[in-house]
Amino acid sequence: MIRDNRNFVPVFMAVVLHIIVFGSMIVAFDYARPTPFTPLAVQATLVQEIPDTKPLPLPVQEPDPEPEPVVEEPEPEPEPEPDNSAELRRQAEEEKRRQDALLEEKRLEELRKKEEAEKKQRERDEAERKKREEEEKERQRVEAERKREEDIQRQREENERLRRELEAEQRQAELDAEERSFAARNSPEMAAYKFAVSQTIRRNWAVPASAGPETQCTVRVTQLPGGDVVGVNITSCDGDEAVRRSVEAAIRRSSPLPQPSNPDLFDRNLTLNLTLERED
Repeated sequence: MIRDNRNFVPVFMAVVLHIIVFGSMIVAFDYARPTPFTPLAVQATLVQEIPDTKPLPLPVQEPDPEPEPVVEEPEPEPEPEPDNSAELRRQAEEEKRRQDALLEEKRLEELRKKEEAEKKQRERDEAERKKREEEEKERQRVEAERKREEDIQRQREENERLRRELEAEQRQAELDAEERSFAARNSPEMAAYKFAVSQTIRRNWAVPASAGPETQCTVRVTQLPGGDVVGVNITSCDGDEAVRRSVEAAIRRSSPLPQPSNPDLFDRNLTLNLTLERED
């Protein structure tokens, strides 16, 4: 039966200890056993005054038998201890390797814990750095948005100021133009301009047979700068439909209308009073 290496030494030491104890008990027992007492034979002569008679023979006392010699049993020789130095060395080496392995395992575990702690610290530092970066980006974004809104507001205010100024200038220009137009409409130059336009239309008018003498029509002519006619509206006319059509046709054939020498005399919606005199 093969013993476990870890239990061999304790078992062997226990056996040796029992052998020593057993031997010690045997030796102690031999020393404690009493030695048998052997009585000594003493021969003596008894002197007695007796009458002069024939002396009786003395009884012969036989000596006690000698005790049998005690034969001491030899102490059992201890079994020679086996040479287990190699086994002890192997066990010592295994124990040293086990202790070294435990120390190495402990060192590796401490190193792993240290690396894990350092990794967690790096992760916390990285998370903190990213958080600061995000906060800085958000701050910059908010600041940029605030500046953009301020710029937009300033631009709106500037545009509104320019618009008001432009509208004021336009209103003023319109007022000035209306004043000049009003003054021009009542000026001799305006009368001469309208007469020139009316004469141009009369030259292009094919008077129908149904037109009576001194037929009058009030016409509103819409024109573009340059005199191009874009609309004709006969507001009143004492002629029939043929006369009306002939008047409109004459106006359109006269496009472009003559332009005034003074630009202030130009009227986009020019009102003309045409008197169509028929020659017999």
